[in-house]
Amino acid sequence: MNVAIVFAGGSGQRMKQSAKPKQFLALYGKPIIIFTLEIFENHPDIDMVIVPCIKGWEDYLQQMLDKFNIKKVKKIVTGGKDTQESKMNALNYLADFCKSDDIVILHDAVRPLITEKLITDTLESVKEFGSAVSYVPFTETGIISKDKVTTKETIVRNTLCIAKAPQGFWFQDVYDAHKKGEHMDPAITIDTCSLMTELGRPLHLVPCEPTNIKITTPDDFFIFKALVDLQESKDIFGM
Repeated sequence: MNVAIVFAGGSGQRMKQSAKPKQFLALYGKPIIIFTLEIFENHPDIDMVIVPCIKGWEDYLQQMLDKFNIKKVKKIVTGGKDTQESKMNALNYLADFCKSDDIVILHDAVRPLITEKLITDTLESVKEFGSAVSYVPFTETGIISKDKVTTKETIVRNTLCIAKAPQGFWFQDVYDAHKKGEHMDPAITIDTCSLMTELGRPLHLVPCEPTNIKITTPDDFFIFKALVDLQESKDIFGM
């Protein structure tokens, strides 16, 4: 079985608005999270989706699932105080019936430009290597600065990558890792990739498009809109 956990637990404070969490902001009448879920809904190899949702918005999410005919979401679990707790809420639910060699894909509700190919590549990577972390190459010069005022050290850019989502693992591996993460620094457990490497686990990388952005700020939302408009233009003109 292939399960996707799509996280919708954030409040979106950096979006500089308070009416709705960022995952529920709409573009052309469709919430960001629905753009994301539709990709998993339409992928033939995804069997089930679990959504850890920000507390108080579970009913609203269910209404959106019904409105947009999303059927693969089998459970909305209430999100926790942080990413680690939200992940454990979802993983504990899956522990009742998932097998150790089921594949779990972890993704952000606010990464709506994920593609069917990237999901397929993630599944294939887990099957072959036991893990999958999507990434893009680092294209700037990396610097190290603790005070954010000065720097004395740079990092050669061709040694750097930016980890993104989706990330995929065998169920037992990711469940065991996050159980250990319950007693670790939230700065590590905020990302499963960080947690796995902290535990000494080598991970397999899967390249993704730079358009696989995370919508965190108003600027990100406008970029998302521009990319959606561009894709619709290509579809209309057969490009």
